[in-house]
Amino acid sequence: MARSALLSLFSVKPHHPIGADGKMALSDHLRELRARLLKSAALMALLFVVALFLFDQIYGIVDRPYQTARDVLEAKQGAETIPTTGGPGGGFLLYFKLCGLAALIASSPFWLYQIWAFILPGLHPNERRWSRIFTTIAGPLFMVGIVLGYITLPKGLEILIGFNPEGVTNLVEYNDYLTFFSRTLLAFGIAFEIPLFVVMLNFAGVLRGASIGAHRPWIIIGVFVFAAVITPSGDPFTMTFMAVPMLVLFGISEIVARWNDKRRARNDPYAGLSPDEASPL
Repeated sequence: MARSALLSLFSVKPHHPIGADGKMALSDHLRELRARLLKSAALMALLFVVALFLFDQIYGIVDRPYQTARDVLEAKQGAETIPTTGGPGGGFLLYFKLCGLAALIASSPFWLYQIWAFILPGLHPNERRWSRIFTTIAGPLFMVGIVLGYITLPKGLEILIGFNPEGVTNLVEYNDYLTFFSRTLLAFGIAFEIPLFVVMLNFAGVLRGASIGAHRPWIIIGVFVFAAVITPSGDPFTMTFMAVPMLVLFGISEIVARWNDKRRARNDPYAGLSPDEASPL
């Protein structure tokens, strides 16, 4: 009895038959959503327990950018910076916060798939095809952004901590550092997804490749302003390291958009005409 109740709780199959029009009852939609959320939460809880046993290795990965910046500062300026935790429960909070972050990242392919699988049945066949392509590209792009963020983080920390006057010891509250670490990596990951959204807008017929080319100077300025605002460190090195790959991706997205416009024009000669534009006839 308990086993069947548990299987029902995690089941995404509808309880009521799907109609001839392909529609599902609202209660079945909610039941499916609940099952997918529970599966994601269960996997995250399992990975959290695993992360507790691998805390030292995870801590080493997160701590490496800070230690790299610390070694450079001590060698160049003789500046002193010390990691700390605040209050009696600071270390305990850090322990669980770091393991929770590791579980969230490690389980991301699974829960992202659950989101996509929940939305997929509501898409048209053509939309499903394009969504599969974009989903395949979005994951690697996000990971490239994460890696670049991790590489640039030591330089950003070096510049920020280096602003301390001589003789002043910098105390880094480690929970704040963990927040700074995750925000930097997330900012880089999201930034690398923006050119992909530009291509999606083009395939949806909202944005044309010629418009991207016409506004290219403003896009370059906008990318550098965006990189300066979104990077937590705010230093020019990190900003440039984010902006240059974004501009390359924007160039690729313009090429793809122009190709798609030409393909669409061959299939439909009037596809590029405005509704208010007079026909040649």
